[in-house]
Amino acid sequence: MPRGQKSKLRAREKRRQARRETQNLGGAQATAAQIEESPSSPSSVSRGTPPSSPAAGARQEPQGAPATSSRAAGVSGPGSDVRAKGRVKARKSSSRASTSGESSQRDPLIKKVGMVMDFLLEKYTMKEPIIKADLLKLVNKRYRGKFPEILRRAAECVQLVFGLALKEVKPGGDSYTLVSKGRRSSGGRFRKNGLLMLLLGVIFLNGDRASEEEVWEFLNILGICDGNKHSIFGEPRKLITEDLVQEKYLVYRQVRDSDPPRYEFLWGRRAHAETSKMKVLEFVAKVTGTVPSAFPVHYEEALRDDEQRARAQARAAARALTRIKASVRSNVTSSSSSRPQ
Repeated sequence: MPRGQKSKLRAREKRRQARRETQNLGGAQATAAQIEESPSSPSSVSRGTPPSSPAAGARQEPQGAPATSSRAAGVSGPGSDVRAKGRVKARKSSSRASTSGESSQRDPLIKKVGMVMDFLLEKYTMKEPIIKADLLKLVNKRYRGKFPEILRRAAECVQLVFGLALKEVKPGGDSYTLVSKGRRSSGGRFRKNGLLMLLLGVIFLNGDRASEEEVWEFLNILGICDGNKHSIFGEPRKLITEDLVQEKYLVYRQVRDSDPPRYEFLWGRRAHAETSKMKVLEFVAKVTGTVPSAFPVHYEEALRDDEQRARAQARAAARALTRIKASVRSNVTSSSSSRPQ
């Protein structure tokens, strides 16, 4: 086979695998629309069902970019069964089928975690008590034995992403409340950090750049919609296209030669300086209840990035040491020459 054709096939396979891995990112927030629920499930949870299309006003994705309809696992639609069958076939042909199979087996529990997370946030927004009996109804009998683990993981996600800690109203009681975790810095930085890390994860998992459509599709899963003021983050468009851009954490730019104009997000200078691909992948894995190696393509890339950073730091340290030695020698020479003969 000609070398050019082999390169194209390898690149196409890598893109397919990257798209499969990206689906894990939305798994923790998947909703009840995908599995049968008991009639006793609280109706208020319907809020957590993400729309199957991006928020109104989001610009169309650049041509040639991977389709985003299957980016977030759990977004139901007419083609969801077809996509699921395609993913199963792709997994069977992958050398990492065992990892994908394990992720698939965790899906039901991940969906419950996402549902409980949505329920907690809605109660927090409405300033209503969180009753354990309602949470048990939401989980239903099939997963009743897993309730402590589901609640623990949902609480961990809420804390990581939204900066809110789940506390019992009374020790051993049957009700909970969400309280702000940690000291809030100017502009609510503590609460923004979790969302920023997830945004960096979306960009990383989409090939180091994410279209505006992909970003809003992901944010919709978290209940953060363009044009709707969020109870925790405020106006989301202003936050991600202005505040985080001005702070140099994100780059928001027009896609080259796009007509009509389309936009995309990249990591900003401060993001590259203050975090790493491995740290972002570890955060994403923690939120989704998995491990970084569950994203094999991006895990390998993050390892390479860490190695490059370590080499760069070693070179910088060597240069600094050389400068220090030169400065010491210069001072010694200057001191010697200034002494009386």
